[in-house]
Amino acid sequence: MRRQEPLRGEEPVCGEESVCGEESLRGQEPLRREVMAPFPAPSAAASLLSEGAPAPDLADYLPKLEELDLTTRRALLQAGREALECRRVLSRVGLNVVGEVLRGQGEFVEMEHYPRDDVFDAGTGAQYYYHTHRGELEHGHFHTFLRAAGMPEGVAPLSFPRAAEAWPAGDEAISHLIAISMDAWGEAIGLFACNRWVTGETWYPAEDVIRMLDRFLIDHAWPSWPTNRWIGAMLRLYRPWIEGLLWHRDAVIAVHFNERPHEDVFEDRSLEITGYLPVSVHHLVAALDKGV
Repeated sequence: MRRQEPLRGEEPVCGEESVCGEESLRGQEPLRREVMAPFPAPSAAASLLSEGAPAPDLADYLPKLEELDLTTRRALLQAGREALECRRVLSRVGLNVVGEVLRGQGEFVEMEHYPRDDVFDAGTGAQYYYHTHRGELEHGHFHTFLRAAGMPEGVAPLSFPRAAEAWPAGDEAISHLIAISMDAWGEAIGLFACNRWVTGETWYPAEDVIRMLDRFLIDHAWPSWPTNRWIGAMLRLYRPWIEGLLWHRDAVIAVHFNERPHEDVFEDRSLEITGYLPVSVHHLVAALDKGV
């Protein structure tokens, strides 16, 4: 396993990307809406889902900041201020949200979970871990989850009899929510959604995963109260764009399913990340502050 470089304590300079990021992964193929009945898509994107249509473009699934109503923008601003406050109290003593989960964990190597055995809240079902395996693209990323005990009523895994690998079921069912990409200064630089095999999750349609987002809460102080609070605040701050990433995720899965309907799309190693959105917390909070 490759040893990673340690995080530096100083704060990074904010990049010049747009407040939410306009870039996304490209090169996906078109999909057919009718094949993806268990993967509902927003009506605004329905025109993309017919046979022969252009590849699903993440931008078509993302809201513009000015399209959000005032109540939503105020809630996002409150979450953004909390995220910045968590980073502020850590930076005062030369710490950051990633360093908190790596502290006392020994050598930082690829694919290992940090902290060991993940962070889990038995009361809410929320779970996360940090790891690295994407080379120079980032320092590492947080994967966030919700386990069965914390899921809202009425959600149900996709029925997929051709699954080549067994999915966690019953009390062990777990849904990946979103991943948060980090740089070497402990600053969030992106959000991304991924295929099932990446995290070994139970696959729930985007509509159900979106209902789970409000349930994510690590309501304890291990391994770090500021980091736990920061992750929850990030999911609230970027909620509208996370929803878009999840709808887009299902659209991309549908493309691959339609191309090879007799294969297990969820174990396709050629499909790892379904959509990536660059982010800048400072820029988004500043834009929200101006608009409310």
